Amino acid sequence: MDTEHLTGLVLNIQHFCTDDGPGIRTTVFLKGCSLRCKWCCNPESIGRKPELAYNIDKCIGQKACGRCLQPPVPEGAMYVLDGPDDRVHVNWDLASECGEETTSVCPTGALYIFGQEMTVEEVLKEVEQDSPFYDESGGGITLSGGECLLQPDFSAALLAGAHERGINTAIETAGNVPWAFMDKVLPHVDVMLHDHKLIDPQRHRQWVGAPNSRIRDNYKKAYETYPDKTFIARTPMVPGVNLTEEHVRGILEFIRPYKNVVDYQLLPYHRYGEAKYGFLGRVYELADFKPPPPETMQRLRSIIDEAFGRTASPR
Repeated sequence: MDTEHLTGLVLNIQHFCTDDGPGIRTTVFLKGCSLRCKWCCNPESIGRKPELAYNIDKCIGQKACGRCLQPPVPEGAMYVLDGPDDRVHVNWDLASECGEETTSVCPTGALYIFGQEMTVEEVLKEVEQDSPFYDESGGGITLSGGECLLQPDFSAALLAGAHERGINTAIETAGNVPWAFMDKVLPHVDVMLHDHKLIDPQRHRQWVGAPNSRIRDNYKKAYETYPDKTFIARTPMVPGVNLTEEHVRGILEFIRPYKNVVDYQLLPYHRYGEAKYGFLGRVYELADFKPPPPETMQRLRSIIDEAFGRTASPR
């Protein structure tokens, strides 16, 4: 495949990450997801095309600016309410197709776009800047999302290019993709971090938006087809959803037959991404949920330590 002009929809590139695989890593977030987790901390990564975002706190108002109330911004996409506060509001139904012609008129950056097309070489050029840190720490590039496997050609080309440059590769995936997508990317992956969100198919559908049968089938195929790869299982632990010993033991039973699954990590639920729902005109459904108690997380991690023959959890 000629990858010189191959592009992918990139959400952003974060440097000096320490939670996305071994060592210090550069994490490339790709846009588009096939799940709808109610606790998602990256709602801007779900859509499969660039989308408008708006931070009203940065708006200086109609009197001081008002540029987004005029062409080329589509008529009715932005409006001002009656009253003393003359900051702009967004009609999200009309603004869904707004692009750079809309954000370019905003002098304060209150309007911006999530997602941009980038070539493989453009991404690798930025990733390669961090090579000294990879060499020192055993790190590399990690593809995340959204769901990076929904862009299999771009992901495969990007990771192959990283390998050609001697850079370790990892992906973060929720596994809800056709097996052909995973099979195309995995030859170029050193470490696969993968989510096991819920065991029960109906609860999985309720909280995540899809059953888990394809996900579990994909993981089994991956473990068996690529015995030389390193797999790390993970669960975002959400009170009232999956914060139970039953869940942890169920995942351990699923992964125990496969020696290439070298760890199982529990990630405590947090609300760091809550504000971004407002930037996209959406409602965060778990506003009343709290992070799990530290003592509960420690107790569940001790079960994993025992299963892996460890005396203390690495996280």
